[in-house]
Amino acid sequence: MRKHIVAGNWKMNNNLAQTQDLITALKHQNISSDAEVMIAPSFTNLYSAFETLKDHPVEVIAQNMHFAEHGAYTGEVSASMLESVGVKTVILGHSERRAYFGETDDILAKKVDAAFAANLRVIFCFGEELADRKSGNEESVVASQIKNALFHLDASAFKNIVLAYEPVWAIGTGETASPEQAQDMHKFIRKTLNDKYGEDVADQMSILYGGSVKPNNAKEIFSKPDVDGGLIGGAALNADDFFAIVNAF
Repeated sequence: MRKHIVAGNWKMNNNLAQTQDLITALKHQNISSDAEVMIAPSFTNLYSAFETLKDHPVEVIAQNMHFAEHGAYTGEVSASMLESVGVKTVILGHSERRAYFGETDDILAKKVDAAFAANLRVIFCFGEELADRKSGNEESVVASQIKNALFHLDASAFKNIVLAYEPVWAIGTGETASPEQAQDMHKFIRKTLNDKYGEDVADQMSILYGGSVKPNNAKEIFSKPDVDGGLIGGAALNADDFFAIVNAF
C-alpha cells in the first residue's frame, strides 16, 4: 500500500528562535496515524530541529543539496553533510530551484545519484509553467522532467523516491488548479512510470501534490485516487493549518 505523506517546505523562513517555536507548536499537535509527516527547515536550523524531534514521529528533511561530495562550492551543502546531522530525506528539483537557480534536468539527475550514494530518500519535484498548460503541453513537459532526471535509474531505486507534482501555473499566479486537474496529472504520472518500470513500481509510488494545498481544500484533493499527499508551502508555517492538512486523511 502506498504511503500517505505530508511534507512542509519552510523555504527561506524562520530563524532559530522561530524554528524552535514552530516545532514546539507542532509537538503539541495530534498526528494522524494515516500519514507520514515531514518538515524542511533551513540549513542553519536542521541540526537543532533534528535534535528537538529525534524522538518524535515528525521527520526533519532538507530543502536541497549539491551533487558534489565536497569541494570549492561556496555556500553549498553535500549529501553526506545532511546525513551527518541525521537527515534521511531531501527535496530536489523544486520549481523555485529550477526557476531562480537554473537547475536543469542534467543537474538534478546528478543530485539524485548523489543523494542515493549517501542513502538519502528523495522527494523529487517537477511541474509545468502557465505557458505549458495554456499551450496544452503540460503532459509532455512533466514526462520530460521525470524521464530526464530519473529514468536512468534501476527500478529498485524507486522505493527511495517520492514524486511531488507542482503545477507552477497555480502557485501565486491567480490561477487555480482543481482537484480534478490534480488527479488527471497524477494519473498520467503513474502511467508514465508504469510504461517504463511496470505496474509494481507505479502502484507503489507515492505522488504528492504541491499546488497551494490549504486546510479548506486538502480533504478534497487527498480524496483523489492517485493523490497520496502534499508538499506544503505557506500553510506549513502555521502549526494549526499544517496539521489540519495532515489530518485531512
